Amino acid sequence: MRTIGLIGGMSFESSAVYYRMINEMVRERCGGLSSAELLMHSVNFEDIVAMQKAGDWDGAARRLGDVALKLQIAGAECILICTNTMHLIADRVAARISVPLIHIIDETAASLKAAGRKRPLLLATRYTMEHGFYADRMKNLGVEIVVPEAEDRTVVHDIIFNELCAGKVLDSSRQKLMQIIEREKAKGADSIILGCTEICLILDPDNLPLPGFDTTAIHAEAAVGFSIGDERKQKAA
Repeated sequence: MRTIGLIGGMSFESSAVYYRMINEMVRERCGGLSSAELLMHSVNFEDIVAMQKAGDWDGAARRLGDVALKLQIAGAECILICTNTMHLIADRVAARISVPLIHIIDETAASLKAAGRKRPLLLATRYTMEHGFYADRMKNLGVEIVVPEAEDRTVVHDIIFNELCAGKVLDSSRQKLMQIIEREKAKGADSIILGCTEICLILDPDNLPLPGFDTTAIHAEAAVGFSIGDERKQKAA
């Protein structure tokens, strides 16, 4: 079993979901009391949010790059950035390390293509929906995403930062998100990307008007596959 390195804390609410999911997946696949070999460095999200608001993506890249390198030195054999938004700087983080960085956009695009989905609606932070890095990488991987209208993007962003990242899950906000989904479904969206690692706290991807793709679960699945894939093949042989 190879060691997974997690850059967490953005927010710690979703990092806890990563930890639980990865360990549950390992136990399910390996049996008994199996759990994951992993390391997590949880950053102070307040510092990262300040960089986001200031547009200091260079500073954020240096910060997360330092963390990734520390995880590698500590024994991590792959790295995950446990947030969609900070994949804006993923290539710069990956350049600091010699172990693989498992990219959340790449893994999500592969899941969408495998399911034959061609027009997914992206629900995420404003940075992820508007900065272009997500749409551009998806397009290069053969997936054309759509995003909500400007007013709805503000609603989604505020629910994420003001509520979910603070541990608040409100039925009224769930209803707002469902209304946004219905509007975009009427315009031709054929699936939903839960493109913020906290959104799985409020929306069940299996209980939506369109097929849902939870990026947190997809990312965790990829990490587990990396960690135990070779080991399982060897045991089977």
